[in-house]
Amino acid sequence: MNIFITGGTGFIGSALTSQLLAQGHSVTVLTRQHISGQFPLTFCKNLSEIKNFNEFDAVINLSGEPIFDKAWTPKQKQILTNSRVDLTNHLVKLIDNSDNPPSVFISSSAIGFYGDVSNSHIADENSPCGNGFLSQLCQQWEGSALQMKNPKTRVCIIRTGLVLSQQGGMLKRILPLYKLGLGGKIGNGEQHWAWISLDDHLQAIQFLLKNPHSSGIFNLVAPKNVTQKQFNQDLATSLKRPAFCSVPKWLINIILRARSQLLLDNQLIYPKKLLDLGFEFRYSCLKNYLKQHLKK
Repeated sequence: MNIFITGGTGFIGSALTSQLLAQGHSVTVLTRQHISGQFPLTFCKNLSEIKNFNEFDAVINLSGEPIFDKAWTPKQKQILTNSRVDLTNHLVKLIDNSDNPPSVFISSSAIGFYGDVSNSHIADENSPCGNGFLSQLCQQWEGSALQMKNPKTRVCIIRTGLVLSQQGGMLKRILPLYKLGLGGKIGNGEQHWAWISLDDHLQAIQFLLKNPHSSGIFNLVAPKNVTQKQFNQDLATSLKRPAFCSVPKWLINIILRARSQLLLDNQLIYPKKLLDLGFEFRYSCLKNYLKQHLKK
């Protein structure tokens, strides 16, 4: 396949690009920086260089300003929105302008769509949108992708959870603290975290890429969510380190303000549509994943 990827230099995108190239696919990455690697790669510096996507079999949209790195000031909220919605709008326009369009458009979103999920209800792809900035951002982001008018292109929206890998994301950030024995609870630790291994995340994207019956919304999370308290315990046990520190909710709220919801919201979410289509997760159990992947 000839595949166009945005966000191909990020944590998830770079890993996906490497896998696709290793499988013999042709990949074009939207980026301003040159990447050297084992396999040949085509670069596009600006979407203005492209008039349509006639030559591509698939478009995968993983681009977006990092959500956690900076405070959500009004200016930063606009940057977060524009980096997702504007780019997605442009991609959709290029697909709609294609006489021979890609067969599939896979576009990112996040489980932040659901907001703070009640313990009395497990959210699946049919659950309603939550409240707050993050939910509204995801709703706008998805809306941009779903405005696709070209009937020849199926659209898959991937609502991504907490992606775990030593190569990037949150796990890479917190591992040094845990190795020093400084891990611990965040808030009361009872909030669920909807996680997924990077391996499964990449396989899920490729599953949707190849499955002609897949379209619509998909939760990219493992079937078994864990509480933050359990996450803390499993990670500490895997590293054979203590983890008795605790950061109270009020302190998290003071330090992170609105971003605190990324750590404190209850993410009780189920990947119903992926499972219904027959996707098999390699890692459903967090403890097993950590045991196999963390270097002692």
